[in-house]
Amino acid sequence: MRRLRFIPFLTLVLLTVSCSDPRTHAQAVYMLVDTSGTYAKQVDKAQRIVSYLLGTLKSGDSLAVARVKSRSFSEKDIVAKVTFVKDPMQANVQKRAFMDKIAHFDTSIKKGSAYTDITGGIIQAAEFLNETGAGQKTILIFSDMQEELDYKTVRDFPIDLKGIRIIALNVTKLTTDNIDPRRYLGRLAWWEKRAHSAGATDWEVVNDMEHLDRVFKNPG
Repeated sequence: MRRLRFIPFLTLVLLTVSCSDPRTHAQAVYMLVDTSGTYAKQVDKAQRIVSYLLGTLKSGDSLAVARVKSRSFSEKDIVAKVTFVKDPMQANVQKRAFMDKIAHFDTSIKKGSAYTDITGGIIQAAEFLNETGAGQKTILIFSDMQEELDYKTVRDFPIDLKGIRIIALNVTKLTTDNIDPRRYLGRLAWWEKRAHSAGATDWEVVNDMEHLDRVFKNPG
């Protein structure tokens, strides 16, 4: 009788394991690209990062690229998004189509936006990443991290970044930073504190694009 009772229990366990959601083993990456002011001229560097990501992410992984502008809490600011299928040939088609959209995005930027709503972009990114159900979620921020908002835009409130790591890329120094480096260091320290207060699993600053392989070698 004990064996007979054990068999249904074992069957249930095996079914639970076999039916576990594969998304929990997947990665989801959301890249925010600053298009404000003179930083818009840096977008060509962002293209190279996207190219690297397309060569790194695998079947079941998700990728999205969105612009940061005066107000960035909108799905309309997503330039391209994709979840890669299992079939390698079809996945390659997805990657080529994604890169085409990024190339068009690069050439379509004629001048930078007046303001920089980084917080709005981060909130939108968190929504996208959580909806993917991926086990490893990353927000890449390609920006000088200088947030500038118009008087109507409200962003001074707590945000939720639980389970998400934040990586600031190519954080160029402003003219004022060169005059007083404490401004640059203080800006990064402020964002790090905000990320951890929001529950982010990690905060990193990567200015050497040659080190991207280290960032994605052991995610999470």
